[in-house]
Amino acid sequence: MDLCCRTRLYYLLDPNSHAKLNFTEFFNVIDGKLKTTKETSQGVNPSTLEKNPPVPVSTREDVDRAVQAAKKASEAWAEVPYKERQALVAKFADSIDLIKEDLAVLLTKEQGKPLQLAHVGIGKAIQFLQGYSQLPDPEEVIEDRPGRRVVTRYAPLGVAVGNVPWNFLTCRIAAAKIGPALIAGNAFILKPSLYTPYCDLKLAELALKYFPAGVVQALSGNDDLGPCLTAHSGVDKISFTGSRATGKKVLQSAAGNLKRVVLELGGNDPAIVCSDVNVKEVAPKLCIAVKRIYVHESIYDDVLETLASTVKNLPVGDGLESTTVIGPVQNHLQFDRVKSLIADIQSHGLKLTAGSTSPSDAGKGYFITPTVVDNPPDASRIVVEEPFDEDEVLRRANDNPMGLGASVWTPDLEKAERLAARLKAGTAWFNSHHELNPNVPWGH
Repeated sequence: MDLCCRTRLYYLLDPNSHAKLNFTEFFNVIDGKLKTTKETSQGVNPSTLEKNPPVPVSTREDVDRAVQAAKKASEAWAEVPYKERQALVAKFADSIDLIKEDLAVLLTKEQGKPLQLAHVGIGKAIQFLQGYSQLPDPEEVIEDRPGRRVVTRYAPLGVAVGNVPWNFLTCRIAAAKIGPALIAGNAFILKPSLYTPYCDLKLAELALKYFPAGVVQALSGNDDLGPCLTAHSGVDKISFTGSRATGKKVLQSAAGNLKRVVLELGGNDPAIVCSDVNVKEVAPKLCIAVKRIYVHESIYDDVLETLASTVKNLPVGDGLESTTVIGPVQNHLQFDRVKSLIADIQSHGLKLTAGSTSPSDAGKGYFITPTVVDNPPDASRIVVEEPFDEDEVLRRANDNPMGLGASVWTPDLEKAERLAARLKAGTAWFNSHHELNPNVPWGH
């Protein structure tokens, strides 16, 4: 079959039908088909502790079948022109938009986040896929003169695997792995977290309408699935988002056949708040994706008071309740970890300006009372605000093995650029935190 005929076949796979997916049954997607497994597992709604529907637990044989199908599909998919691959990704994004209400409810049930934030997460996934579908072909002419032409082209690698975490960006992260892999001409296998597999499996099921068999697949499973995929000799690229400890294992297992690997690991992001900010405007924004907050001593008390007031008034509860702003911790392991941090705060007698070390009364789920700790020592496990000069705060902000992102808060852009240039972080924001766009590199 020539390229033109093959391309027409791809478009015929899009039935222009947007029938609603069944959101009560969940399957692996292997070689263009929905597949069950002998063994299943069930996630838990972290707000209610009720079990979510069964999902497959993939075996090594399932992995072999998926990789084999991806290998076969990748050869033909790589020959489809760049713009046509983008067009199909755009159609896929549009189809997600048509079922975003159902996906948002599903995301809240599996992850716990408030429904309004689930809508934001699904919207970001759509935005990123649409953004990727508009990026220019990265081919670059380096030199072009009589008798000599030098061109940089980016060839597909083959089979890419994307490991997606359970954190609050899970759907956006899935989209950020699926879109670039497909547009670059690779076949893609999505591996969701065992705690939050539901939305990711539905995204892969929806993709069956738009891509040939084997181009987009998904496998859910237990802790054995990730290592099985990363070590598989038929996989050419791994994109992993998760902890540093697991990232090290991914890198080791991928070395067997020299796979290309991208690791997006823990952040522990710092925010540096300078003395010239509008405290009332900035303090509430510091609740978003920031782990450590360093506040200039001249505004420390004002920021602390405003931040504490904001935190005290955040409604905690089931993500499906319209008034909820803070949902539960996503899973029992993280819940136990946070409780151990709270126990550490209590045992060291640290001062709280908001919240409590007592159990939350928000419900029987994995709920924690939002808490602000006032000026803890560096040796404590909880680190937030602290007075500083520039050299001191930079030393402390950089004194961490992680470095995903950081932010500087000041209306003085010259000062912001000076501080940001010395931050050891992949991305530095000014007067915001965690603003992501599909055309901007992320991490380092």
